[in-house]
Amino acid sequence: RQQAVLQKAENNLNEDKKNVEKKLEDYRKTLITYAYETELIAQKLDTVVADDEIEEYYKANQNNFELKDNIIKVIYLKLNKKSPKMDKVRNLYRSNSTKDREALAEYCHQYAVNYFLDDQTWLLFDDLLKEIPIKTYDKEQFLQNNRNIEIEDSSHVYMVSIKGFMIKNSTSPLSFEKNNIRSLIINQRKLKLIEQMEQKAYEDARKSGDVEVY
Repeated sequence: RQQAVLQKAENNLNEDKKNVEKKLEDYRKTLITYAYETELIAQKLDTVVADDEIEEYYKANQNNFELKDNIIKVIYLKLNKKSPKMDKVRNLYRSNSTKDREALAEYCHQYAVNYFLDDQTWLLFDDLLKEIPIKTYDKEQFLQNNRNIEIEDSSHVYMVSIKGFMIKNSTSPLSFEKNNIRSLIINQRKLKLIEQMEQKAYEDARKSGDVEVY
């Protein structure tokens, strides 16, 4: 089939369009250059980014970090309706004390269908809505007016404690952007490394007479 299509193309294209030598050579050059750049990056790129460098980048570019979605700090639990000690859990998940949090973690480990207890990490509100059957037509208003929510369906109880939130279109917090900034800084280093390599290759070629400037 491949040969039949090739023969059809040979018969129907004019000579100019069948001349692929230059395209093949350009493609070869691109592949070789890319392979060299990849090897150079693997050997010389510094991928360690300090926290103070991330913070400095964030402060200098805050206008570029606008939230596209609502984010929250939250604790949530999904329990079977027949789970034991439900009244105790209702008090525990609202509490901020370390002792109560440890007790809640132990309870969740034994009985929860699903849970999330790290209220120092920002999550997308939409991701929470995939786990908890919260129904709202105005997400921003919901976040502004709710802190502790309990919802039931036919077989489960959902407990949610919203510890913090930020509305979309506001400035995204540093902790939410940290990994993104780390990637941006590494990519900048990568581009700079390639640029330096290209400049040095050009200068070396000029010194050795391999290139001539007209």
